[in-house]
Amino acid sequence: MPLDFTAIDFETANGSPASPCAVGMVRVRGGKIVDSLAFLIQPPYPNNWFHEGNIRVHGIRPSDVDGAPTMAEALGFMLRFIDSDVLIAHNAHFDMGVLRASAAAIEAPLPELSYACSLAISRKTYNLDSYRLNAVAYAVGHEEFDHHDALADSDACARIIIHAANRHGADNLNELLVATKQVLKPVIKLG
Repeated sequence: MPLDFTAIDFETANGSPASPCAVGMVRVRGGKIVDSLAFLIQPPYPNNWFHEGNIRVHGIRPSDVDGAPTMAEALGFMLRFIDSDVLIAHNAHFDMGVLRASAAAIEAPLPELSYACSLAISRKTYNLDSYRLNAVAYAVGHEEFDHHDALADSDACARIIIHAANRHGADNLNELLVATKQVLKPVIKLG
């Protein structure tokens, strides 16, 4: 099984995980980036307001999402892109929380998907002062990217996993997870 996965990153409008305003996804096949998808999202009501602090981080304003896909449309686009891939995110607890909460906000079911965290994998792979996405990206030689842009962040995440797999001599995601003592987790917690 080759190194296949989809890296994902969300930006949120406010402190609620059910307020995605942007998503970026990068598809990896055989350890190579082969496709990407990114777009703005109208956060679902009642979390469709923007906090000034979030705007300062990612630069997305309410007027930017006018005419953007609704959460229902966005979820459809995302799930078609993801298909049955394993998801990878940096600090995956946050991004999976956004996926779960925003789907719940529109009462949309999610398929059975699993995920792993590039932050956790990085901690078992590199000896760094900081494991923030930009610090790890710089450490693997990916220095020029627009941090807090959803596509740029998902791209950096994908590059970190590819680099970590090479560093561990892992030919696939399962071997990388074993080497870093990580396990796939379900996006939807059953029971």
